Amino acid sequence: MGLIKAAVAAVGSTLHDQWKEYIRCDDLGQDILMKRVTTPNGIISKDSAIQVAPGQVAVIFQNGQILDATAEEGIYTFDQSTTPSFFAGQFGAVFKEMWGRFTYNGGTFKEQAVFYINAKEIMDNKFGTPAPIPFQDWSHPIPNQMTGSMSPLRVEVKCFGKYTFKITDPAIFMSRIAGTADEYRKDELCEQMRSEVIGAFQNVLNELGTTEHKTPVLELPSSTDEIKKIMDEKIFDQPIRDRGLSILGFVVESVTLDEDSEKKIDNYELSSNQFMQQGTLTGAYANAVQDAANNEAGAMNGFLGVGMMNMASGGVMGGAATNAMNPQVASANTQAYDPYANQAATQLNQAQAAAVNTNPQTASNMGNTAFCPNCGTPSKGGNFCTNCGTKLK
Repeated sequence: MGLIKAAVAAVGSTLHDQWKEYIRCDDLGQDILMKRVTTPNGIISKDSAIQVAPGQVAVIFQNGQILDATAEEGIYTFDQSTTPSFFAGQFGAVFKEMWGRFTYNGGTFKEQAVFYINAKEIMDNKFGTPAPIPFQDWSHPIPNQMTGSMSPLRVEVKCFGKYTFKITDPAIFMSRIAGTADEYRKDELCEQMRSEVIGAFQNVLNELGTTEHKTPVLELPSSTDEIKKIMDEKIFDQPIRDRGLSILGFVVESVTLDEDSEKKIDNYELSSNQFMQQGTLTGAYANAVQDAANNEAGAMNGFLGVGMMNMASGGVMGGAATNAMNPQVASANTQAYDPYANQAATQLNQAQAAAVNTNPQTASNMGNTAFCPNCGTPSKGGNFCTNCGTKLK
């Protein structure tokens, strides 16, 4: 029992009149995944013609068993006296395995029929995250001053996009999903697939937020190739593959941050700008401290000029110096989160310590106070810094 491919010339010849029945299926479009077609009496007679259009797989059943199948377009003559031909097409190996095992769990299908399976890529399937998904954003790193390392900023995002899929194993698709239904439509499957696609996508996001990838949150829409690559390598879409389906295309169309995440990034950018401004002032302030120490007219006159510069800067650098000289004051002043807190003050202290320690007159004017050349902590006695342990004498 098999299919014999008819010659192209036979379609318009007198052989056409010899076909008992002519079985065909209209284009399945994007909504129908499988459709059953048979004759009025449910029997496919010998020498009947079976047409297979582009993008279709034809599977012939009788009494719960597969008789033959093909994914190669053309017109075939059904001959019950021949063995299955299994025209290769794109599913040759699958058909042979399918023929040997497909029994519908012992059930009996009393009629002969052709099941046409949609072999095209099924387009325009939308997905979206119903709730924000956590993401580690390395485009806004947080410095850890205790360990000297960087950590990603944790944000939560909503993503929307589209995916495409294709039936890649007709045997599994029929045995686990479609069965012998007269018609199986995409909308019967897509709700479940959408949930599984979102689950797979969340696993991909976790990978993109690792130190290996460090994908910026706002660049997710342009990371389509990387997303699909990770999904394939990690087989995050295994539940979908287990139904004889495969995801072919995956596109993230938009990414939105929740309100708290937007505030985090806004505060991060504000802190970064403040740090850059303070860094500029720190350089000028440190140079002024050094000049004051070397001022021939007197170190105190030089430091008076430093004080005037601090007033002109709105007290920013003076506050930094105060924080550095008094950690308790710094702790009280730092109420809002700032990933760059006290870095400007540390640079200032080091410059001031170097100026004082290298100019005896300056040290004398400041009460012979010694400053640690490493961290800038003042010390009036002892051979080592009480803060960092650096040798002072």
